[in-house]
Amino acid sequence: MANILIIDDEKSIRKTLSEILSYEGYKVDEAADGLEGFKMFKEKNYDAVLCDIKMPKMDGLEFLEKARETNPDVPIVMVSGHGNIDTAVDAVKKGAFDYISKPPDLNRLLITLRNAMDKTTLVTETRTLRRKVNKTPEMIGASTPILKIKDTIEKVAPTDARVLITGENGVGKELVARWIHENSNRSSGPMIEVNCAAIPSELIESELFGHEKGSFTSAVKQRIGKFEQANGGTLFLDEIGDMSLSAQAKVLRALQEGKITRVGGDKEISVDVRVVAATNKDLLREVEDKNFRLDLYHRLSVILIHVPSLNERRDDIPLLVDHFLQNVCSEYGIAKKGIDKEAIKGLQDHIWSGNIRELRNVVERLVILSGKTISPEDVDDFVVPNRERKKVSS
Repeated sequence: MANILIIDDEKSIRKTLSEILSYEGYKVDEAADGLEGFKMFKEKNYDAVLCDIKMPKMDGLEFLEKARETNPDVPIVMVSGHGNIDTAVDAVKKGAFDYISKPPDLNRLLITLRNAMDKTTLVTETRTLRRKVNKTPEMIGASTPILKIKDTIEKVAPTDARVLITGENGVGKELVARWIHENSNRSSGPMIEVNCAAIPSELIESELFGHEKGSFTSAVKQRIGKFEQANGGTLFLDEIGDMSLSAQAKVLRALQEGKITRVGGDKEISVDVRVVAATNKDLLREVEDKNFRLDLYHRLSVILIHVPSLNERRDDIPLLVDHFLQNVCSEYGIAKKGIDKEAIKGLQDHIWSGNIRELRNVVERLVILSGKTISPEDVDDFVVPNRERKKVSS
């Protein structure tokens, strides 16, 4: 049952609207002025509001502004007998869902409320779907290195400090970056990712800073770069060790001045971006080899987080396997498979060159090819042939 708040200083109007809406199956609360209505709006969740404009203590437009600041998702329908086109336009500009003149046409009022309910439902569904799609995966592990990373994220995330994440391919550097963003004051803003290794050096500047139409042969229209797209949020520069020196110079300038210039343009554009970078390279070695700028390294590495390889955190393998078993079996629509303790030991003894990414793929392979319970023989047969396996002490 939808909750409707009616705010009107005319008791007869409130009574009439309340009776009609109650008959239609809505649950109705009433307020005699804007101040009382706003207090009720803050204290209770409503699906829609019908609000008069001319009222004592707080008029309808003032209520509208304050209500939009408190909860912008609740549709507010303005109802007034003193309005005109200008009033209606002003109300809609300030965020009203619709405007209805008094005496209200009851059919139109009910249609408007149904549309408002549909909007509320769509907003809720969209938020739920977005949460499901964008949900940052859990950081699985209880080993000392992982606990240290979690503690560092908790301290660093609320600040705007730049972070450099290092580690081998597949260890979860992107996951660390996502947790930093999700726990930051910028979490409501975008997190824009750039894989510097996947973009040709001649295109990286256009990708990062955008370009103006006609700035080069294939620039048939203006392009907004990643720095601008990430404004108010986080820019994640993955594999930054592969970035060209010319692009590094521009990134350094953007970090120093908070401004960028599109390729082919001369206008400076201010950007408010937190940069988190990641690399699988030894950047200080790259500096010695003159492949990376030392000044950019120091700009990026305010906070350093090293993500250990899976071989360095073997104690976490049972937890990771259990997590991946749950996810993979859920994706395939089957009951979660068990795994023998000796099979777990076999996975702990394996040398993981592909780290977490490889382990996840191996678990999926075992789910597909094994029986109800994953055995040590399954690990021998499907992880890597016996003759090629290497044992290491845990």
